[in-house]
Amino acid sequence: MSESAASPSEPPLRTTPLDALHRELGGKMVPFAGYAMPVQYPAGVLKEHLHTRAKAGLFDVSHMGQVRLTGDDPAGALERIVPGAIRAVKPGRQRYTLLLNETGGILDDLMVANAGDHLFAVLNAACKAEDIAHLRAHLTDVDLVELTEHALLALQGPAAAAVLETLAPEVATMRFMDACALEIRGVPCFVTRSGYTGEDGFEISVPADAAEDLARTLLAHEDVAPIGLGARDSLRLEAGLCLYGSDIDTTTTPIEADLAWTLGKARREAGDFPGAEIILEQLRDGPGRKRVGIRPEGRAPARAGTPIHAPGGEAIGVVTSGGFGPTVEGPVAMGYVPAPLAAPGTELDLMVRGRALPARVVSLPFTPPRQHRG
Repeated sequence: MSESAASPSEPPLRTTPLDALHRELGGKMVPFAGYAMPVQYPAGVLKEHLHTRAKAGLFDVSHMGQVRLTGDDPAGALERIVPGAIRAVKPGRQRYTLLLNETGGILDDLMVANAGDHLFAVLNAACKAEDIAHLRAHLTDVDLVELTEHALLALQGPAAAAVLETLAPEVATMRFMDACALEIRGVPCFVTRSGYTGEDGFEISVPADAAEDLARTLLAHEDVAPIGLGARDSLRLEAGLCLYGSDIDTTTTPIEADLAWTLGKARREAGDFPGAEIILEQLRDGPGRKRVGIRPEGRAPARAGTPIHAPGGEAIGVVTSGGFGPTVEGPVAMGYVPAPLAAPGTELDLMVRGRALPARVVSLPFTPPRQHRG
């Protein structure tokens, strides 16, 4: 069924401010998180992936949620429902953290920036309505504004900084996870040096009515190409980054998901975040299972949902993300296995189309990170 022929029980797909541009560029539009989004352009996923690793790719991530949090102490209020040390985030800096439920399960992962007089947060598209309801229910002393009139563009790759510097020279001094308000072509934007590809790059929050002009300006640079959801997924998988709803969800804790680094020392000592008893017990004694990187032998990829078996034995887990890694020139995957089988080098069997495909546990990420840390 095409996105234009939704059934009466399904709401029509929403569009981003760049919808017409995607179609003009030949984007193959698919439903994603309630939006019509480009999964690829005529170049194809493989070339888009490799272009981002070599030069710079422009992604439309306007479907994601953007919110502004203000009040007497929005950072302290947010700390009540996340394990990250939000009060410790200095103005002009950003932090990755998690929304947790009372059993330590992950409701969503999000980015939170200290913009000086407010916090700026980016939420996953599929969760943003639930996230905003959760935030409003728990942060009753905070004013939350959803920035529905803003688009969000991600410029990723080793050429990203040089490209953006031609429009905003200030970005040259930014480091990974820096955040600042600045003007691009006379338009006020909020820019963070971050992204979800493992590469250097930026995310740009821009008023919706100026988004297409900015996108066209960036795409006019010879090093920049439009990139769809397909390559975004393969890039983040090679970088060992979690996709919410696949690699993490309400059934996984930060410790199981190999995200213990999101818990600051002071927060661990205070134990004052949702699910702390379970999470700190796992941190102390080890979890029963762990998210690991997996390299299948041969060329056949193991997709999400593929059963993981002990060699010649019983089922022990499932692949949560998997596909072909263009940069590593072979199949890559992530999944959960019992903690005793999580050490790099451990042999596994992946049940692909009824056959046992040999694989082994490897360290994450599959490609070295190249963010600009100064």
